[in-house]
Amino acid sequence: MTSLICGSLAFDTIMSFGGRFSEALLADQLHKINVAFLVPSLRREFGGCAGNIAYNLKLLNGDPLIMATIGQDGAPYLERLDQLSISRRCVRTIGTSYTAQAFITTDADNNQITAFHPGAMALSHQNRIADAGAVKLAIVAPDGRDGMLQHAKDCAELNVPFIFDPGQGLPMFSGTELEHFIELATYVAVNDYEAELLTERTGLTLENIAQRVSALVVTRGEQGAEIFTGGQRIDIPCVSVDQVIDPTGCGDAFRAGMLYGLSRDMDWTTIGRLSSLMGAIKIGHQGGQNHAPSVAEIEERFHKEFGYRF
Repeated sequence: MTSLICGSLAFDTIMSFGGRFSEALLADQLHKINVAFLVPSLRREFGGCAGNIAYNLKLLNGDPLIMATIGQDGAPYLERLDQLSISRRCVRTIGTSYTAQAFITTDADNNQITAFHPGAMALSHQNRIADAGAVKLAIVAPDGRDGMLQHAKDCAELNVPFIFDPGQGLPMFSGTELEHFIELATYVAVNDYEAELLTERTGLTLENIAQRVSALVVTRGEQGAEIFTGGQRIDIPCVSVDQVIDPTGCGDAFRAGMLYGLSRDMDWTTIGRLSSLMGAIKIGHQGGQNHAPSVAEIEERFHKEFGYRF
C-alpha cells in the first residue's frame, strides 16, 4: 500500500515574534514596507511538504515513498530518512544547488510570514513517476512549478489516482493551469484561503470543482474541514487541543491522514476525522516533525474523540 509523495524536502528556520504583524504594518504604508521583527526564539527543523507528510504517514504505520530533490547540503536529511525507515530511493541529489530553505516567522495570533528559497526543488521535474514502480496512490504537493506539472501529468498517464495539493505553490499557476490540474486529479485538498484563490483564478465554484473530482477537501483551521463528495458536503469537526504551540505542518499532517485513509478504503467521514486528529496532534508540538505518538496512542485518541476505532 505504498503512497507516493511528490513534494519538497526543506530545512525550516522557524522564528517566533511575540507581537502581532497587524500592529507593525500600517494600512496606508503598505506600498513602502520596511519593518523588522524581533524574534527571540529560533530553531532549525527538518521540513518540506513531502518530508512532513511522509513523517506523519509513517506514524500511522503507512508506507510513504518520497519523490523529491535535495541539494549539496542534504546529507543530514537523507540520514534522518534512514533513521525513520522512510525510503529515499526516489530522492534525487542536485549537487549544484542547496536544499530548499524556508524561513518562517509566526506572530502571537499564529499568523505566518514565510520567505522561501527553492534551491534544488526547482529541478524536481527531473524525477519521473514511472521510476517509483508500483504505487496505489500519490499526492502532488507543493514543489517546483515544472515538477508539479510533470508529476500530475505522469500520474494521469499511468492511471495513478492522486491528490492535488497546491498549497503555497498555488500562486505559481494560472487559472487555466489550475483547471488542468483539477481535470487530471482524483482529489483536491486546499485550505480556506487557497480555496478562495482557486475559485477566483479558475472561475469555478467549490461545487464546480467537486463535480470534477472524487472529492474536494477544504480545511478551515479551528472551524474544522469540509469534504465535498458524491454531491454532498461532509462537515468534519476540529479536534480540540490543550494548547496551540505551532501551526507549521498541520496541513501536511492532515494530508497524511487522507493518504492513510484512502489507501485503506475508509469512508470519507472517517478519513476526515483521522486527518483532523493528525493535524491536532501536530499543532501541539513545535516544528513539522517533532511529535511522535505511537499508533496505539493515535487509535486511542481517535476512539476517545469519535466513539469508534478506525
